[in-house]
Amino acid sequence: MQVSDFDFDFPPERIALRPAEPRDSARLLVVDAAGGRTDRTVSDLPGLLRAGDLMVFNDTRVLAARLFGRRDRDGSIAAVEATLHKRVAPDRWAAFMRPGKRLKAGDRVTFGASEDRACDAAGLHATVEDKAEDGVVVLRFDLSGADLDRAIDEKGIMPLPPYIAAKRAEDDRDRSDYQTVYAREAASVAAPTAGLHFTPDLLAALEAKGIDGAFVTLHVGAGTFLPVKSESVAEHRMHAEYGEVSAAVADRINDTRARGGRIVCVGTTSLRLVESAADETGLVRPFAAETAIFITPGYRFRVADGLLSNFHLPRSTLFMLVSALCGQATMRAAYAHAIATGYRFYSYGDASLLWRQG
Repeated sequence: MQVSDFDFDFPPERIALRPAEPRDSARLLVVDAAGGRTDRTVSDLPGLLRAGDLMVFNDTRVLAARLFGRRDRDGSIAAVEATLHKRVAPDRWAAFMRPGKRLKAGDRVTFGASEDRACDAAGLHATVEDKAEDGVVVLRFDLSGADLDRAIDEKGIMPLPPYIAAKRAEDDRDRSDYQTVYAREAASVAAPTAGLHFTPDLLAALEAKGIDGAFVTLHVGAGTFLPVKSESVAEHRMHAEYGEVSAAVADRINDTRARGGRIVCVGTTSLRLVESAADETGLVRPFAAETAIFITPGYRFRVADGLLSNFHLPRSTLFMLVSALCGQATMRAAYAHAIATGYRFYSYGDASLLWRQG
């Protein structure tokens, strides 16, 4: 397969710069197992699912992971910007940094620094521990654990996707808008955006209908925004991300399937994680490891019956994933319908409810 097989014409005015208000008023395109389409809203979900179905949510929390600061090397000062990519230890983060050529191992960086160096005591300090050939820098911070998380949230800004950040600046609204209402453990640098559509009222309505919910954790890295640079799909390598499926949640998924209930993953992150935790027979086991699973057409799904997902970029690994779930022709037709009828795309956009074909 070629990456060009997953290209489509997309008008940039369809990019949503703000979420729907309220969140669950977003439009919802339902694509059934036969490829049929229905236009609904996210608040209709309780009527679209069955009692005994299990929705699997990703409860990761987004850090304010874009940091601006200053590199100081023997009195030579340079402005730098970091986008934290993946936590590698309680006090260490891998980061994409600009301009990377200004950094080398041993450099000291102060984030949140001002031009007045007397204010440096209030900054967030780190040492460049390593610099890889691919440009990823490992930062060792002077703080660790929860103290470091609090400092990052204080000094940083929300890491809006580049297709939003190119059109407007981050503001205080994004600190709540770009976070799910059930977010728990702060370690992601991108939101599991399908979950942004849920409100407490919608969660309560699903529970009242007998539709269960379970929480897994996949910490989303900045690699989710990186373009596919190879021409061949097989040559692309995914960035690994850390995820956890508890024994209790694994049991709930397995019990639901044994009773004939459907597993509906909320977002591609949840789907990728539960598929990573499943063995060849479809039995989900406890999982606490990194996953770099890459789902493309031809993949045999082991667990997921349905997927609630936003609309994705052309040529992206996520459009490949939904094409694997529903078929390339079905998803091309669904996306063409969404574009023609004014659906809003990407992180703050509308949603789709996709049922697995075959």
